[in-house]
Amino acid sequence: MATETRILGIDCGGTHTDAALLAVNGSTGEARLLASAKTRTRHENLPASISEAVHELNQAASLETVERATFGTTLEINSLVQGNADKVGLALSAGPGLDPAHFALGEAVCIVPGGLDHRGVEVGALFLDTLEKEAASWSREGIAAIACVGKFSPRNPAHEQEMARVAGNASGLPVCMGHTLSGKLNFPRRIATAYYNAAVAKLHNRFLDAVENGLEALGIRARLRLLKADGGAIPFAVSRKTPVESILSGPAASVMGALALWPRAESGCALLLDMGGTTTDIALLLNGSPVVDRRGMTILGRRTLVRSLASVSIGVGGDSVLKVAMNGAGKPEVEVGPEREGPAMAFGGGHSTFLDSLNALDGENSEFERGDVAASIAGMKALAREAGLGEDRYRELALLAVEQGLAQISKAVYDLVEGVNARPVYTLAALKAAREARPVRACLVGGPARCLRGRLAAALGLDVEIAPCSQVANAIGAALTLPTASLELYADTGRGELSAPAVGFHERIPANYTLEQAAETARMLLAHKLASDGSEDARVEAIEQDLFATLDDHGQGARDMRVVCQAVPGIVAKLKA
Repeated sequence: MATETRILGIDCGGTHTDAALLAVNGSTGEARLLASAKTRTRHENLPASISEAVHELNQAASLETVERATFGTTLEINSLVQGNADKVGLALSAGPGLDPAHFALGEAVCIVPGGLDHRGVEVGALFLDTLEKEAASWSREGIAAIACVGKFSPRNPAHEQEMARVAGNASGLPVCMGHTLSGKLNFPRRIATAYYNAAVAKLHNRFLDAVENGLEALGIRARLRLLKADGGAIPFAVSRKTPVESILSGPAASVMGALALWPRAESGCALLLDMGGTTTDIALLLNGSPVVDRRGMTILGRRTLVRSLASVSIGVGGDSVLKVAMNGAGKPEVEVGPEREGPAMAFGGGHSTFLDSLNALDGENSEFERGDVAASIAGMKALAREAGLGEDRYRELALLAVEQGLAQISKAVYDLVEGVNARPVYTLAALKAAREARPVRACLVGGPARCLRGRLAAALGLDVEIAPCSQVANAIGAALTLPTASLELYADTGRGELSAPAVGFHERIPANYTLEQAAETARMLLAHKLASDGSEDARVEAIEQDLFATLDDHGQGARDMRVVCQAVPGIVAKLKA
């Protein structure tokens, strides 16, 4: 009889923390759900949230033999969508050319004179006096972290390192540098990558600390991994170095959960929608594989250099607060989100929310369990009075709220689909172009799924299905996600050097060494590393390949190459019905 492996998945959202314990049979490729739990996320005490969910699981099935625990979280994207992330000071150096202020983010920006050319050669010495003064003031103005980005820092990090030294010493704040997050030469996207990395770093590490402390208190010694935006899972220690890669780990968990739970994801193009309490996450699946955003993860409209699944998160959830205003014609207009100020009134909150509007429309006769419907109706009546309307018009407000929320979701779906189809469509299963990705059906998961299904189907014009175990789909997806790893390889034909620092690999190469040879060597090195870690069957692909023409020390033509390989993300098994 085949031995089953026990794995744990936890998804920590802005409203709920979900957990799932599964047993995986390696020979059949099937998983069984042994227990699941859903508890309220306590932002003031994240270890307690984790502990409560795990303790609830432990009442149903022992966790002593859990070998691996994988986590997803929407805490970071929620904080960005709601405008609650840390404020970041941005130090930019570009040298001659377009003003880097055009690409800046936030209100605390310092342009540092000086810069490098495209080869990494200094064309202007840094003038750091202004940065030193501004960085010192940032710490007094509520700035929590600093991001330093130079235009050509991947070619030569010296200027970024000097800016980081000065800014850090002057402010006493944590500093991140753009070249440590990506080796790609795209200045605007590297600015966004470093900015968002700094904005969520504290929250990211606070979450990882909470997980480690919560599980340690319960005596669980499993290997811990966190989902990345591209659907892979990496060790906590690795994730701490690049928090930006896991900003969309929650949506990635949704996608992996759909792959494990929803059989109809195997054929055609499908839409995935995960509505939580704070956000709705939207992604695309094509023939059983997630669609990849080859241009890089987008956060609040800005492209980054982070590889990700094609997804979007908007501030519409069950707990999204409703705000009412009268337009110029004297008619009420309702705004849904993006703020969340506690649970819906149906669950003891103090503000009317999107879920409350759904309750008010359907009334006490609803067939779905959605808390105290009477409290939702009372809240909507109070909202109508506050807006200067009679409380008997509460259903009118509720209808406006639902329509506005659905309109936001529909627009986000349209923008995602059109954006994906504006370029060749690639899936996670293979970097192979498809003609088009137009969804013909949709899968809905999350807390308010059942009470929203019919209205969402009408708004999107699609057949909308609810996945099995939809209440904890993210936790199941996290648990079943395969571990992944990556490796960077560098080649310099001018110096005749080939290296992969992460695995201690160094080798001499001839002047005619090619990018194809570099990619093959990188794949071989990573496959060997994965095999030594017990992942012999992992499929490896080159996800980035850069070639840069240079001159060697004798003025002869040479080439710098950079190749990034990664084990293809996926799920270890599907859930047995």
